[in-house]
Amino acid sequence: MAHQKSPRGAKTEQVVTAVKAFSGTFTLNELEHVCMGVSRDMVRKVLRDLKKSEFVECLGRGPGAVWRKKGKNR
Repeated sequence: MAHQKSPRGAKTEQVVTAVKAFSGTFTLNELEHVCMGVSRDMVRKVLRDLKKSEFVECLGRGPGAVWRKKGKNR
């Protein structure tokens, strides 16, 4: 039985959809829990990209850092 790969961009879309579904703040751990099958590195990469595009902002540093959607994205 061959393992099927996800289509390109599917994991990114999964993370973005999860971020959009959160109301208020969320942590990296909460996001990882929702995005089963997506590596921590991939979740971090997507969060970095969303931060660069000013969709989300990070409040704090380290393992306890909290994220939230910015402005009109809330």
